[in-house]
Amino acid sequence: MPALIFATVKVAIVGTGYVGLVAGACFADTGTEVVCVDVDEAKLECLRRGEVPFYEPRLAEIVQRNWPTRLTFSSDLAASIAGCAAVFVAVGTPPTEDGSADLSHVLAVAEQVARATTHDTVLVLKSTVPVGTNEIVRKLVAKSSKYRLDVANNPEFLKEGDAINDFLKPDRVVIGTDSDAAFAVLSRLYAPFVRQNNRIQRMSPCSAEIVKYASNALLATKISFMNEMAALADATGADVEHIRAALGADSRIGYDFLFPGLGFGGSCFPKDLRALVRTGQQLGVNCWVAAAAMQANQTPRELMLRYIQQGLGDVAGKTLALWGLAFKPGTDDVREAPALYLIESLIKLGARIRASDPKARGAAGPFLAQPEIAPHVQLFESPYEACEGADALVLATEWSEYRNPDLVRVAAALRGKHVFDGRNVLNPEAVIDAGLIYRGMGRPERR
Repeated sequence: MPALIFATVKVAIVGTGYVGLVAGACFADTGTEVVCVDVDEAKLECLRRGEVPFYEPRLAEIVQRNWPTRLTFSSDLAASIAGCAAVFVAVGTPPTEDGSADLSHVLAVAEQVARATTHDTVLVLKSTVPVGTNEIVRKLVAKSSKYRLDVANNPEFLKEGDAINDFLKPDRVVIGTDSDAAFAVLSRLYAPFVRQNNRIQRMSPCSAEIVKYASNALLATKISFMNEMAALADATGADVEHIRAALGADSRIGYDFLFPGLGFGGSCFPKDLRALVRTGQQLGVNCWVAAAAMQANQTPRELMLRYIQQGLGDVAGKTLALWGLAFKPGTDDVREAPALYLIESLIKLGARIRASDPKARGAAGPFLAQPEIAPHVQLFESPYEACEGADALVLATEWSEYRNPDLVRVAAALRGKHVFDGRNVLNPEAVIDAGLIYRGMGRPERR
């Protein structure tokens, strides 16, 4: 690796989506010179104005602080990678019809970098890719470039809504590479984030490719398991919150990802579980647990629909207030959000929806604009406005502002008395004291 390039540690990140932009902003915030590359000029112009095209706490602030000194944006890949010690590939790997990851964007960028580079460099696969991708990319760039491109895997472990903290204070930094030079470059790049405790883990590319899928599959499994316990509690009259508290007290289990609710959504868990199961099938390995977690994820949404029908009877002609559209708090991401499933299902049953969300109303626009959805949904900035004249309230996303609302005001706005807590975050006693009827996930109805 040329000494001059190593000394500067300038990096390029191809892709200004969720992963690429967070990585670029955080690297720049520690002094690294970063250029983020994208083909979408309109998006780049927004970023140059300090406007982030999606909601992630603190991200816009970091982008604005570092542009245009340490962080720049460009559509010219060849110019952007000049002098870079590392080029990160952070483009999407969307699922194909059979659930496997579509690598076309990753391979296209890798080939473009190989053809455009004018020096030896490190090509870092930041995108979530199935096992074996590193080898495919290595062969591809070896044919396309006269320079040495050491390929490394550096999977991301970012939670939407807390991605900045995850990047700045990582539990671990996984580097999958057989190249000592690549490992040296990436170790130096990540050094500011692991000063207190060196959490960099070097492993083979195959291991690094598996670990991201394995992590998401295990977390999703905990969620699905707890939701199954909620369904069991519902069938027996038990309270799943008591069960959760006792399970989490076991240090071998812990409380993280042990909260029952409406199931997981977003871009990572559903996509990565399908890709993991499909990769296993291709290799002759049955990933039964991951497949079961994916299948079980539908159950809690159906359970909530049953709660609503039990409480209201025939929902045809009824109006429901819905708090939350995003798949989780802290983000405007509505991909595979349980709230959208509930909206579609309730509309098919003849209900009308009055919805509110602090951040995701715009992102939900394309879904809500569908001809079969639009006439039956109204959006409101205020969650209390959404309750006006509604026959029930459904809490679908546990935003902080929904955790301790003015329940007397909710009761005054509602026409009916039912509150369906899809995330078990409301205080049942407070709901009852306001004259309302409480039903949580895996919790008996209380009035």
